Amino acid sequence: MFSVLDVKLFRDLRKLWVQALAISLVLACGVSTIIIAVGAYRSLAETQSAFYERYRFGSIFSTVTRAPKRVVRQLSEISGVTNIETRIVKPVQLQVIGMKEPASGIVVSLPDHRLPLVNRLHVRNGRLPAPSGSNEVAVVETFARAHDFVIGDKLKVVLNGHARNLNIVGIVLSPEYIYNIGPGDMVPDERRFGVLFMSETLLSGIYDMEGAFNDVSFKTTRNAAQKKIIQDINGILKPYGGAAAYGRKDQISHAFLDAELDQLRGMARVIPPIFLFVAAFLVNMILNRLLALEREQIGLLKALGYSNFAISWHYAKLVIAIALVGLIIGSGFGWWAGRGLTRLYASFYSFPFLIFEGSIDLYVIAGGLSVGAALLGASRAIYSVVKLPPAVAMRPPAPTAYRAIGLKWLLRFKLLTRLNVMAVRHLLRWPVRSGLTILGVSMSVALLITSLFSYDSIDEMIDIIYFQTERQDATITFNHDQPKSAISLVKKIPGVIDGEVFRSEPVKLKNGLVEQQLIIVGTVEGANLSRILDQEQKPLSPLQNGLILSERVLAKLNLKVGDSVQVNLTRRDNRIVSIPIVAKAQSYVGLTAYTHINTLNRIIRDGQKISGVHVQLDSHKLDEVYRLIKATPAIAGVALQDISRQKFQDTVEQNITTMTAVYVGLAVIITFGVIYNSARIQLSERARELASLRVFGFTKGEVSGVLLTEIALIVLLALPLGWVLGWGFAWSVVKGFETDLFRIPLVIKPATFANASLVVLLASVFSTLIVRRRIDNLDLIRVLKTRE
Repeated sequence: MFSVLDVKLFRDLRKLWVQALAISLVLACGVSTIIIAVGAYRSLAETQSAFYERYRFGSIFSTVTRAPKRVVRQLSEISGVTNIETRIVKPVQLQVIGMKEPASGIVVSLPDHRLPLVNRLHVRNGRLPAPSGSNEVAVVETFARAHDFVIGDKLKVVLNGHARNLNIVGIVLSPEYIYNIGPGDMVPDERRFGVLFMSETLLSGIYDMEGAFNDVSFKTTRNAAQKKIIQDINGILKPYGGAAAYGRKDQISHAFLDAELDQLRGMARVIPPIFLFVAAFLVNMILNRLLALEREQIGLLKALGYSNFAISWHYAKLVIAIALVGLIIGSGFGWWAGRGLTRLYASFYSFPFLIFEGSIDLYVIAGGLSVGAALLGASRAIYSVVKLPPAVAMRPPAPTAYRAIGLKWLLRFKLLTRLNVMAVRHLLRWPVRSGLTILGVSMSVALLITSLFSYDSIDEMIDIIYFQTERQDATITFNHDQPKSAISLVKKIPGVIDGEVFRSEPVKLKNGLVEQQLIIVGTVEGANLSRILDQEQKPLSPLQNGLILSERVLAKLNLKVGDSVQVNLTRRDNRIVSIPIVAKAQSYVGLTAYTHINTLNRIIRDGQKISGVHVQLDSHKLDEVYRLIKATPAIAGVALQDISRQKFQDTVEQNITTMTAVYVGLAVIITFGVIYNSARIQLSERARELASLRVFGFTKGEVSGVLLTEIALIVLLALPLGWVLGWGFAWSVVKGFETDLFRIPLVIKPATFANASLVVLLASVFSTLIVRRRIDNLDLIRVLKTRE
């Protein structure tokens, strides 16, 4: 059986269903953001972990110039190593029929007559190359899909300077190449970079690597001392030109995927609390004013013998009922949107399967947080009413005491009508309540700014990277470092207008016990195509005997300009040199370090070498440039800036647009919830006053204008506060999304403030039109009845 208070609860919910639904939708926004953000993060992490585990993704990786396979026995004796796989890995040129632009890739050997012990392949279609198949190749799915390759198609590949027509026998996925990025590119370009797998017997013959390898991967025990293992590996491989071994965290594909997980984790930490805070605030604002209207009923219930606990529990159940509706709606939408977002990530990163992690604990956490936020918001309102003695609660509130507030001059100059003054005086009479309502609306503006500012930041990022820093048309990268004279050969290519050389070298920077692996780029003084920018976006010129580090690198190493840093040349016998830091650079991508190319050549000690050339091209001669590049075996790859920029923009916008659309929709719901509920409660409070004006002869438009003016003033005052709060929320999002691979600048353009404000204004107009209809349909007799 239901108690009397339960019957009252059902009646209250039926009477307030529109307002209750508005609050439920706001709470649903908070629930769905938790499920979307945390669910997508968990799903991607679980999918990654399962793929790594099933296909034995390596724990440690290393490269050498050439090492005999007999050292494998020595490597296997290292404590903590469980499996070793040696391979031949070489850069190649890919010549795809019908594709003008040069494409590049890498070819990886597969062991004969067995599966790899480390980094196994998932065969999506076909089979792996057979040892006897002299021209068989398997290609990664992303490259195959970009060119519509099917089993049996041909692919022309330049192997060790000689072109071969290879027969595609398999389309595969690899845990090592989930994120495939070509030389000089910032995001994957599936059309222009591919990973190929061929028989070890075939590759060793082509590259004269019989009985040898140049790449090795290790699997270790779960709790192995990785740092000690890496030291032992480096010691064994050092005589064979071994570069410093590195752990999984520095493997390029894993690093990019891990950065994406970090961003999802940051989103889960930053965005949901904002929505839940707004929801709690809204519940507090609405319930506080709702209970004020039911003050006499509460007093009557107390006079009839109901305890403070019974009355408090009654209103708590009202809040819980509203929260549960929000939980159901939010869980359903969050599950749908989270699954869609996870599918998007799985498609982008080419996982062979998808694990959507929607465990029950996630919904329990979301439900607990939403109900907790609602009860927390309602607690003060409930306490403030139930603590009153019955006689005081049943007594009507004292009439509002108005006083002169200096608005007569507005009437004298006809800037406001008397009805407008009524609206202004009502706001000023209740400054705390008006302020809280303004704060609630400003939160809606802030949430919209937080959702929309990413477009401004990405535009700024693209402008700085592609139009102010990397201004070349293309970057040519060689297979191996070439003599400096190679620049003259590049400049002789028809269509090359200008060129600037560079050299890159993987190193490990050290400051005491802190160290960081990255690549130092040596550039020429006065470079105009590929520039280094300082924090004010002014060009920096590399100095002899000095190092320029990005702000992120300085922070990670606890260094500042003027300090010296230890540079460990990991591919050069692990020599260590000390170089002073002379300037701080701005960089939004990766961990960057620059120096003069002469300085880099001097510390490497192998002569005047270059790794590649940044070139400016004649757009009318691109076909000739592409043809000659394809005919040059020494060129490992070409990064085309226009294509790279478009790919970067498409990739980033695809991810951001999806998330922004979701969050803008949620912000609009909150905007409507705040404004509609505020207007409805003001109507409930002032229905008698507005009805009296109608009796006095004022028109429906004039009467509704009192309430609409009040709402308009609240919205207009909320806009600038929302701009400030939006900037703060956006700052927290930027900080939460920072990783070593990508950082976005905090840029909010005036148009974003204007768009957010426009959405709030439109939501306000829609809400007030609904309320205006109620004002026009007021039952004057019922409203004006005096309660005895």
